[in-house]
Order: sequence, then structure tokens, then C-alpha cells
Amino acid sequence: MAGAEAITGAQRAPEGALAAQDHAREELAAQDRAREHLAALIREAGSVVALTGAGISVPSGIPDFRSPGTGLWERMDPTEVAHIDAFRADPARFWGFYGERFASLIEKRPNGAHAVLAELERRGLLDGVITQNVDMLHRRAGTRELVEVHGSIATSSCLVCGRTVALAAARALIAAEPDGVPRCAECREPLKPDVVLFGELLPQPAFARARELCEGADVLLCVGSSLEVHPVAGLPLPTRERGGAVAIVTQGPTPLDGIAAVRMRGDVVAELEGVLGALDRPDPA
Repeated sequence: MAGAEAITGAQRAPEGALAAQDHAREELAAQDRAREHLAALIREAGSVVALTGAGISVPSGIPDFRSPGTGLWERMDPTEVAHIDAFRADPARFWGFYGERFASLIEKRPNGAHAVLAELERRGLLDGVITQNVDMLHRRAGTRELVEVHGSIATSSCLVCGRTVALAAARALIAAEPDGVPRCAECREPLKPDVVLFGELLPQPAFARARELCEGADVLLCVGSSLEVHPVAGLPLPTRERGGAVAIVTQGPTPLDGIAAVRMRGDVVAELEGVLGALDRPDPA
């Protein structure tokens, strides 16, 4: 009996390995089908728009905000360092955080996902990119029609007199000031980065343009966004309500997974490069 049990156990190991291999093959086949499906939707669409969140920049070495264990807000309370009230109450503490963030973002470079979106726009297959990110990576990748709904670190402004300085000048001021707070050359008030902080409204022209793009989209490609931060999280709804398709490419779950015509959960670079590869192949139709 012991010998029979040993033989049975030896048989189970290969069977388990074969089952794992079959499962892996099925996952790859499903991944390929999703990429081909999205490529077909893009080919057939009159208007394609991308909506991107923090997840698209993670492969560039920029952590997102909410991933368990690694997200930026897992390590600190955003209301203490990224709220408009925090800026007004303690500019030195605020800029202690944002000065480090500027330094960490300035050297980052676009990754393959940014490059694919820029290439789709170059080919006339993408009408624009709406981004929640402030890191300027879409700009650096070459995207031309870009709506930065949460602003950008590209400039900082004085809330009193309206004077604006570019990123390089703001960093020089941070280094020059004893307390690390960049100040307006005109009125000496603290400058604020031109990003939307907690407690602030989105710039209405940017959000109106974003909504306009989504309302006219036949395909809205959501990349690297948790679709949890409103009002941007609601932008896929007018696309869907007007008969357009919503494609979601992000690793974590989103509240809108149920309306997605295509749902892809792999690495954003691999997924978008796979879609571009599918577009480069002859249309099977």
C-alpha cells in the first residue's frame, strides 16, 4: 500500500504542474483576446480619449497614492501635507513635503505606456489625454492634446498677486530660502505649486474640456486610475451613457469595472504595448 501511495503522489505532482500550465495558457489567451478587442474598438472608433491616473506613472518609479503598503497616502496623512489649509497654516511643513516631491519627480522619465498614448495620438487614433497626474510625464512623452485636471508641478504661483514662476525657478527659491519656502519676488508671500490640493476645486476650464472629450468619445481608455477620486471618477459615465465603450487598464479593482467593455489587469506598459502591437497587425476583418 505504501508503494501505491508513493506512486499516486508522484502522479499528482505532474498533474498539478500541467493544470498550472493550462491555467497560465488560458490567462495569456484571454489577455491576447482583450488586447485584440481593444485594438478593434480603437480602429472602429471616431473618437478615442484616454483618462490616466497615478498607476500609469508607477513604472517610471513614481509610487501611486492608495496601493496597500506602497501608496503615498499609506505613509502619511494627506490632510497634513497636501491640503490647502495645511499650506496656509504651515507653509514650511507643506514645502518640506512638496520640495522633496519636486526633487523626486524632476528626474523621472516617461515609460512605455506614456509613449504608446503619444504614438496613438501621432497616428491620429487618439484625440487627447486627460490626466489626474501632476508629474509632466505625458508632456515629456510628446502628448499634445493634454488636459491636466489636477494641475501640474510645471509652475508655482502667488495666491496674493498672481505672479507665476516655472519649476526650475521654484526649486532655486526652495534652495535659497532658509525655511525652504519659495516666496514671491513681488510681495514675499509663499508660492503654491499649481496643483489641485485637497480642499480645492478643480480648474473649471480643464474639467469642462475633459467632460467635453468624454462626452464625444466612442472609446474612453482609462489607464492606471482607481476611478475613486471625484469628480474625475465620474468622467467615464457620460461616455457610457452616450453609447461609447469604456476600457479599463489598471491592476486594482475600480467601482466602474461592471460597465467596462474591456477590462485588462496586467502591467500597464505591457498591456498598452500589446494593444499597439495588435493595431500594427492586419485587421482580421
